[in-house]
This record gives sequence, structure tokens and C-alpha cells, in this order.
Amino acid sequence: MKTYTEVLSWMYKRLPMYQRQGKVTYRIGLDSIRDFMEYLHHPEQKINPIHIAGTNGKGSTAHMMASVLQEAGYRVGIYSSPHLVDFRERIKINGAFIPEEEVVAFILRHQDYLEAHKLSFFEMNVGLAFDYFASQQLDFSIVEVGMGGRLDATNVVTPLLSIITHIGMDHTEFLGHTLAAIAQEKAGIIKEGVPVVIGTKHLETEAVFREKAKTLNAPITFASDESVSSYVSDLKAHYQQENMQTTVVALRHLEGVSVSESQIASGLQKVCANTSFKGRWQRFSEQPNVILEVTHNAEGFRHLVLQLESETYANLHFVMGFVKGRKVREIFEMLPKEASYYLCKPNLERGLAIADLKEMLSDLELSATYAPSVISAFKAATSKALPNDLILICGSTFVVGEFLDEMGSL
Repeated sequence: MKTYTEVLSWMYKRLPMYQRQGKVTYRIGLDSIRDFMEYLHHPEQKINPIHIAGTNGKGSTAHMMASVLQEAGYRVGIYSSPHLVDFRERIKINGAFIPEEEVVAFILRHQDYLEAHKLSFFEMNVGLAFDYFASQQLDFSIVEVGMGGRLDATNVVTPLLSIITHIGMDHTEFLGHTLAAIAQEKAGIIKEGVPVVIGTKHLETEAVFREKAKTLNAPITFASDESVSSYVSDLKAHYQQENMQTTVVALRHLEGVSVSESQIASGLQKVCANTSFKGRWQRFSEQPNVILEVTHNAEGFRHLVLQLESETYANLHFVMGFVKGRKVREIFEMLPKEASYYLCKPNLERGLAIADLKEMLSDLELSATYAPSVISAFKAATSKALPNDLILICGSTFVVGEFLDEMGSL
């Protein structure tokens, strides 16, 4: 095993991967990742982390913060997941993916440990990211939680700042069946004495965050309570207004850092260019308009429906697929009934099968075409779409990623 391709193949075959296989790979507890950090000589202590949790918005907020800090002249790493096309998207410095040779060297150097301790795919990635960041003398590393917070493998960091974005009902089989329970898991990233910024104030979650912050003497700020200037971002969806608010307020509470209004404005306008961020209301092509959106849960689709109200089009086409466990019925009940739907199974083990999808939607009056793959569903949509129509590709990160991979674009 010497090449990057061979290493990736080994990683996917030999290590559990929640994103592809689901619940069976979920590891309870942080003992394994803590042992790994000790084995790696504690890189998590050398990366100046900003830790971000949340149901929706954490990826956008992470990349907005990175872009602004880059505009202010800082060297910034981002660890995020999952990736769209290239595994290396998960680990970036100032928008540049981790080099292939760094991935290969890390795996070969630590292969015996990884096999002996049966680390999960996510735990291994966290180790790779932190080890790489520690070697690069970063000013900041922005670390996005994979799922939850309290038991997430990233939660071995003691950050400069903690951020918790919008809370919604997602991953309930792991995190709980109420917003308060889910907030409790997200609040697990709050650390002793470390400032925490909460994106929005919600009746069911505010007390959870305040109590956790009080217990840990962590200064707490709700971003929605603060006054922020009006900014424009290259991330165009209306839901990004909330993420911009959280980002700007968080920057105010990042100790020892001062960014100017012009740097904030410039950073928010150049998120994609500065950080290689994709898939958030991304306009892929025109005539017809094709938009990519990684929204995958009911909370996200509520925002998507609002976004559609501000779009102009003749006819609306959805190219969609899901992973198992999503509240598909709830999602479709809020989507436009007059739209045309082209439904498929993402090409991964967790992908929701067409037969199951048909059963879930059997009594809904939808104009639905079922296709064996994302790209075939897209081709079916384009064969029907007029130049002034809108084709929206969504439902899962993996749907968007599969589309980009097939189209040869990242």
C-alpha cells in the first residue's frame, strides 16, 4: 500500500465509517480518541482551535469565520465532514486541501496502531487533521463537530472559543428526541472558562445552554441578541443571514483578535473563493438553472422552502435522494406539490432504497419519476426542463457529492 488511491481504499474498507454505514459504526465515549491523542503526542493542544457544533449551519459558519480571518491575514485550518467528492476536502488550510502525500504518510506511519485499536473512520480523520494542523503552525484551526458534541471525537480540544449554531431535530436515535435533549449533547463542547456563542435563542434550549455555561464559568452570548451591521455573502441562501450573524458575533468574542469592518465584509463575500466551500445553494449552471443544496433534514428543508419563495422560475424540478433514517415523509409534506420529482438512491450503503422511498410516499399525490442513480435522475429532469426552469439537487450531502463527481466538477 503506497499510493494515495491505495491508502484511500484501505481506509474505506478497513475502518468503520458512519457516513456510509450508519448506526452500527457509532462509538460511545471518548476513551479511544483520547488514547490516540496521547499516542500522537497531543496535537490537539497545538492547533489554537475554535470548536463549532450545531444541527444546521455549523459548516457555513466555520467557513465564514475562516474566510474573514484569512482576509485579516491569518493562517486558518478547517476540519469538517463529510466531504463531497475528495476526501481531502475535510482538512484544509486557507482553502487548500491537505496534500495527498500527507494522508499517505500519516496512514503508513500509524497503520499498526489504527488496526490494533480499531479506530473508527472519524476518529482516524480527527487524528490526521490535528496532527497535520499541529505541524503547520496555524493561527487558528476551526473544528467542526461531526455529530452531537459531548461524545464527538473532536471534543478532545480545549478551544479558544466554542460556537453552537442552530439546533433542530436530527440524529435523534443518538442525541435524544427533544430539542432540550439535543441541546444538552451540543452543550457538551462548552469548556471551563471558555467563551461560548450560541447562534439563536430558543425557548426549549436557552436554559440548557445557560445552565451548562454557568456550571463551567463559561461566558455565554446569544448572537441573536446582538446588533450586527448588514453584510452580503457569496453564500446566497436566506438562511445564511443567521450564520453571518453568528459569525460576526463570534469574531467579537475571539480573544486577542481584531478584524475590521472591511475585512468582515470582504471575507463574507469571498467564502467560496477563500475556503473552497461548495454545495450551499450553489448555482451550478443556467438555462435551466441548476442549484446544488446539501440540505438533508426537515429543519433544513423548512429554510429551503422559504428560499424557493424568493426564486424566479417557470417550473420546479427536484432531483433527490436520502440516507436511511431521514424523516422523508415530513420533508415531502412541506415541499411544493406542483413540482416534478426525480428520486434516486445515493450510491452508498446507507442510501435509502427506491422501494422504501416509494412505500413512504405511496399515498402522496406527487409527479415522481424513480431513477437508479443521481446522474440518471438528473438526466431525466433535464430532458423535461425548459430553459427558464429550476432544477434543485438536494436531499443529502452524498447526492450533491455524487452529482459533482459524475460531472467532474468540484
